[in-house]
Amino acid sequence: MKKMVRMLRACRSLFWMQLRDGLQYRMAALAGASTSIFWALIEAAVFRVFFLNAQGYQSALTLEQAVSWVWLGQFLFVMQPTMDGEIRKKIINGDVATELLRPMDLYAHWFARITGRRLSSLMTRGALCLGVGILMPAGWGMLPPASLWALGCFLISVMSAILLCSAYEMLMVSLRMSIAAGDAPVNALLLLGGVLSGSYLPLMLWPDFMQGFLLIQPFAGYLDIPARLYLGLMAPEGLPGALMLQLGWTLVFILAGRLAMGRRLQRMVVQGG
Repeated sequence: MKKMVRMLRACRSLFWMQLRDGLQYRMAALAGASTSIFWALIEAAVFRVFFLNAQGYQSALTLEQAVSWVWLGQFLFVMQPTMDGEIRKKIINGDVATELLRPMDLYAHWFARITGRRLSSLMTRGALCLGVGILMPAGWGMLPPASLWALGCFLISVMSAILLCSAYEMLMVSLRMSIAAGDAPVNALLLLGGVLSGSYLPLMLWPDFMQGFLLIQPFAGYLDIPARLYLGLMAPEGLPGALMLQLGWTLVFILAGRLAMGRRLQRMVVQGG
């Protein structure tokens, strides 16, 4: 029990250190936000052309909702899984052995690091992009939340989504430790998650026969579920079920990541002297 408490305290310290470090890079956040804003405007223009010129097209989203989805997507995009550059370098260079010398669990250490980095990006680059979206003129910017309840449910779902994204990234890190062929397999899986999250095209605009699958698959928890709650497309009463989906898949990814990492560490050979 004491060992578990010490590990949790160490993870908490690592999380706050990574969060503070991420908040210090203001120019990087500004540059990233500028890219997100530019991309959001392009996507908004595409949706406007499509919706205003499509005759007789019945959509699950209105034009205003689709444009709002774009801004929410750019806000939440920064927390979606990527391969952490420093961790990737340690895997490639064999510096994982050095990490194992730390008196704490390697999985928990990296999970806390990744979560802190993700939250710092959301609070800087993501917040800047969201602020611009709110200030944009009608038809080009975000709708307000459907209600105060919807806003509260959205924020709760975003916190759950951060854990989900961190758990999936840790699964990719664990798989990368076992792959000698390069980053391509992991990058393909990361891209698949981005596509199925609705970042590139809202899932509600996908074919009707796929909607049941799209809602229960794990990557909907990145963006689709929070966006539905914000726009009122999912009632606040649906929050418990949404959280069960997000946290359930988070637990699956954590268990799979720990299993993959544990097996890899058992077969690891450290050379040198």
